[in-house]
Amino acid sequence: MKKASVDFLKALLEAPSPSGFEQPVQGVWRRHIKRYADEVYTDVHGNAIAILNSQGKPRVMLAGHCDEVGFMVNYINDDGFIYFTAIGGVDSAIVSARRVQIFTDKGIVYGVVGRKAIHMMDQEERKKVPEMHKLWIDIGAKDKKEAAKLVSIGDPIVFDYGFQALRNGLAVGRGFDDRIGSFAVAETLRILSSKKPKAAVFAVSTVQEEIGLRGAKTSAFGIEPDVGIAVDVGNASDHPDADKQKAGEMSLGKGPVIVRGANINPIVGAGLVASARKNKIPFQMLGSPRATGTDANVMQVTRSGVAAGLVSVPNRYMHTPVEMISLDDLDNASKLLAAYIMTLTVKTDFTP
Repeated sequence: MKKASVDFLKALLEAPSPSGFEQPVQGVWRRHIKRYADEVYTDVHGNAIAILNSQGKPRVMLAGHCDEVGFMVNYINDDGFIYFTAIGGVDSAIVSARRVQIFTDKGIVYGVVGRKAIHMMDQEERKKVPEMHKLWIDIGAKDKKEAAKLVSIGDPIVFDYGFQALRNGLAVGRGFDDRIGSFAVAETLRILSSKKPKAAVFAVSTVQEEIGLRGAKTSAFGIEPDVGIAVDVGNASDHPDADKQKAGEMSLGKGPVIVRGANINPIVGAGLVASARKNKIPFQMLGSPRATGTDANVMQVTRSGVAAGLVSVPNRYMHTPVEMISLDDLDNASKLLAAYIMTLTVKTDFTP
């Protein structure tokens, strides 16, 4: 992956983006993509949309959601300790003893998630996963009055973890789910901007996926695409304790994953496979027998129906501060999407 692309990815990861509070990361996305698009705008829901060749046919929507799981300030006690609730699906077992960032109107407030030290626990307490509402954030405030001057009820919170490159082309960071989808659709538009596709391409950095696929639903309704392809992460199964007989086989470094199943238009799915083979882009396959938990779900059933597709990037340790991906898989996801879109014409028929 080129340095400029890695720098863009890092910038996306550094911006906070829990569901409902995506404005900072959307600003980074818009500033980057405007040089490659004919038009860039944000809709009333907060989705950032970049358009290339708006009068082309068919109309293709690429959706990568920019929001991440996180927390929200819920209560401040008299001693200045902050209690919180989850935004999206967070495993309470991984929350204790983490550094966090609270995003306030006055800027970032740093803190740590506190819990009783192991020396103060009895044997039964040590065996239990703490309930999230019993954990607290310590920002070093002396009392509620001081804490309330810095932090307000409803302020969003994220883990204080950033991008880190590892060996063998792997990288780790907070929010790869699904900042890499937002990244991939922007990269796809960058590639297509010099290729003159016949299709109209709408690259969308969608919001609020983690709390119900909400941004893709509203943006797809407004765009009215013929084709809607989501780019998301998939649970890698190349680590200890993964059950491949149940989850399927998905490995880091072996290429993006093309999904088949009820949520996927068979013409789109076959076209993605053909494009990968023709352009020698490595890929993996995954079957999904029902509606996926991705933006492809709601795009498919928008208005009178959209020809949906899903390209996933394998991800280890999803919804944690240390999600891990292969940068090559991410790079190849954008190359695959661009190659497929270049095959589309006004005559392409998506009827199964």
